[in-house]
Amino acid sequence: MSQTITPTKWTGVPTHYCPGCHHGIAHQMVARVLDDLGLAKDTLLASSIGCSGLGYYYIDFDSVESPHGRAPAVATGLKRARPDKTVFTYQGDGDLASIGMGEIMHAAMRGEKITVIFVNNAIYGMTGGQMAPTTMSGQVTSTTPLGRNPELTGYPAKIAEMVAAFDGCAFSSRVALNNIKHIKKAEKAVKKAFELQKENKGFTLVEFLSTCPSGWKLSPLQANDYIETNMIPNFPLGTFKDTEV
Repeated sequence: MSQTITPTKWTGVPTHYCPGCHHGIAHQMVARVLDDLGLAKDTLLASSIGCSGLGYYYIDFDSVESPHGRAPAVATGLKRARPDKTVFTYQGDGDLASIGMGEIMHAAMRGEKITVIFVNNAIYGMTGGQMAPTTMSGQVTSTTPLGRNPELTGYPAKIAEMVAAFDGCAFSSRVALNNIKHIKKAEKAVKKAFELQKENKGFTLVEFLSTCPSGWKLSPLQANDYIETNMIPNFPLGTFKDTEV
C-alpha cells in the first residue's frame, strides 16, 4: 500500500460526486501511485466526458479535455509528441466502451505506450441512468426497466479481457473499489500499469468496478454490496495480461 498520505497533485477541492461514488477513491489512488513512482510532476491526463471527465478539478495534472470517447486518441498524440511524459486517460464505461470502443481497441492493438484508467459502473451515470455497453444481463436501468435482455441488446462488454488479446497490450487488470482488501489490490495494479509504461512496455489498462448509487437507486452501502454480489460474478477480478509474468 502507498506511503503517501495526501498526493502532491491533490487540489483539496471537495468532490461533487454523489454519496458513495468511488471516483474520489480512484482519483486519489492514481495521484498517490504517481507520487510514489516519482512521475507526478511529468504526467499528462487525457480526460473524458461524463462524471469521469471532471477529475481535473481534483487532481492537478496538465490535462486535455477530449471529445466523447476520444481520450485514447488524444493520449496517443500526447505520448507520441512527448514520449518523455507519463500519459494516462481516465474514462467511464459509456465513454470508453460505447462511442470510444474503436479508439480503445486500436490503441491497444497498436501498443500505444499509455495507461488507461477505466471506471466501470455498468450504467450511464451523468445523463440519467441509461443502459451502457457494460450493463449486465437483467440489470434494470432507465432504458431497460425490465432488465437488460441479451436477445434484444446483447451482452455486457468485458473490456479488460478484450484488450488483453492484443499483442500491443502489456498489462490488463480488473479490480474493485468496494472494500479495503480490493482497494489495496487495485493500487498494486495501478502501480504495475504505470511502471510498465515507464519501461516503455506497451499499452496498459486497469478496469475499476465502481459504484453508481444514484443510477442504481441504491444507498452507498447497498451499492458496495451490489459490486460484490452482482458485478464481480459478471466481471471477474484478476489480471488478464502481464508481459512480465
